[in-house]
Parts: sequence; C-alpha cells; structure tokens
Amino acid sequence: MQHPTPRPSAYQVQERGSHRAEHGAGLGVELAAVVSGACRRAVRDEDRQIDTAHLLHSLLESDPEVCAVLGEDRRIARLLGYLVQRSIAYGLRWQSAVEDSGSVPVVVRTTGFSPLAAAGLECARERAARHGGPARGVDLLAAIIADPQARAVEVLEHAGIGHRDVLARLDAARAGDPLLTERWKG
Repeated sequence: MQHPTPRPSAYQVQERGSHRAEHGAGLGVELAAVVSGACRRAVRDEDRQIDTAHLLHSLLESDPEVCAVLGEDRRIARLLGYLVQRSIAYGLRWQSAVEDSGSVPVVVRTTGFSPLAAAGLECARERAARHGGPARGVDLLAAIIADPQARAVEVLEHAGIGHRDVLARLDAARAGDPLLTERWKG
C-alpha cells in the first residue's frame, strides 16, 4: 500500500534519534529508557513520529508506578490490548496525521516527536524540576494526558479509563493522599 505522504524509513528515524539526544535529557535513566522504547516502537510500526500513545505504551511496559496509578490488572490488560492493536486500528488512521491539538506552542519542537509528545517531555522535565528530582513515569504520564486531544487520552478513554480521573489521582498523590503510594509525592 502506498502512503499518501512520504515517510522516512525506519532506519532514517532510528538514525535521527541516535544523533539527537535532547529528547532524553533531564529525564533520568528510567524515563530515558521509556523514550528509547517509544522510539523503537515507532520505528517498528513505521510511524512518522513518536506520539503520546507510543510513550504511554512504553510507560506501561516499564513503570509499575504508572500501572498502579492507572488501576487494576484488568484495566491495564485492556489498555495494553488497545495499544497492541495500534498497527491494525488506530495506527492506520494515525499514520497519515501528525498528533497536534493546536494548543501546543509552536516553539516546542523535538525532532522525531509529535508536537504533543515533545510538549509532554518538556512538561515532565518541568514537573521534575518542581519536585527536585529527575522526571519519573508519573510526571510523564500526567504530561501526556493533560491535553484531551492527545492520542494517549484517546486510548485511555477507549479502554474505559478516564484521563481526568487519572489526573485527579496524580494530583491527590502529589497532595499527600495517604492511600496512594508514598513515592508519588513530589
């Protein structure tokens, strides 16, 4: 099948990513690994850019704290099921469009990332700076679901997980709710 817009090869995307390290700067070892996983997923799926759904998928595979804030195992399994279907469902619709809600400032640009994913990485860095440490998975999760137009939000909603509920849980954790993991405080 011929794609309507020319896309770089997986090799070109991988090469570009290896020469541009700024996407992982200031994130810490764990989130740098999440970003690398999202990049590999985008290359494998032959997507034009790394988007918030790639980041969400990588977070779910590597961060137990993110899984805990999203809820029970059944919900996580359903969410992973939707993300795995990306190449046959969402991905076909998403491959020809850039993830951008129009609300992200034009100055936020990171090569190889959708505008919303790039803004999410920057927001995670800012959240980390406010709590005095490297960005954690929960920082990135909060950042990539803050915009209701994000693909990560679309996937969460399809899996029956309201992004506003997740944001509220993250806020409660930051405020010191004793029922939530102590590590979520910032």
